[in-house]
Amino acid sequence: MSITVIDYGSGNLKSAAKALEAAANNINLSSKIVVTSNPNIIKQSDKIVLPGQGSFRDCNLGIKKIPGLDEALNEFVLVKKKPILGICVGMQLFAKTGYESQETKGFGWIDAEVRKINNMNKTFKLPHMGWNEIELKKDNFLFSNIKNKSHMYFIHSYEFMTKQKDCITATTNYGNSIIVSIEKENIVGTQFHPEKSQKNGLVVLENFLKWEFK
Repeated sequence: MSITVIDYGSGNLKSAAKALEAAANNINLSSKIVVTSNPNIIKQSDKIVLPGQGSFRDCNLGIKKIPGLDEALNEFVLVKKKPILGICVGMQLFAKTGYESQETKGFGWIDAEVRKINNMNKTFKLPHMGWNEIELKKDNFLFSNIKNKSHMYFIHSYEFMTKQKDCITATTNYGNSIIVSIEKENIVGTQFHPEKSQKNGLVVLENFLKWEFK
């Protein structure tokens, strides 16, 4: 199995790749994990992981600056219908629009927008950083063997917001209920960082690697 971590200068590529390697070893999966921005390699991959660190706008611009990358991702996801996992800002980029710094268009794969977390008049610090428990909203392959109320690691100031309730698979509470995992057909994402969430995070990655989307 070929798994590609998309390299567009987002910052947490090595840790994501190492965590995927550990997850593959845990389930005895023969895999080739590469970190690249090469559109041809991406198109031929079995699965891809889109990490993200920084602002929505900067990540969006980072992708668009690489010739053919935007098109390759759209072809992989919308035409070939192969599995993609977005992590943190990587998941946020699935939305139609982000409002960090200024209005910026995302991929639009999910009818959603990304807005600043309501910190209740500074009652809750931003960024939302550290461990927080997640509330599982429905049975989902990504959380197989993960107990409800398990803790995951977060670092973000903006949240993914959608009225498509059927695609929400997990939330957390940080002043308000915040969406932390989504699934729509071959598209899955986590607001938390599985590569930083120790044992539970590795199980999430293992589940993604085992997933056979049909």
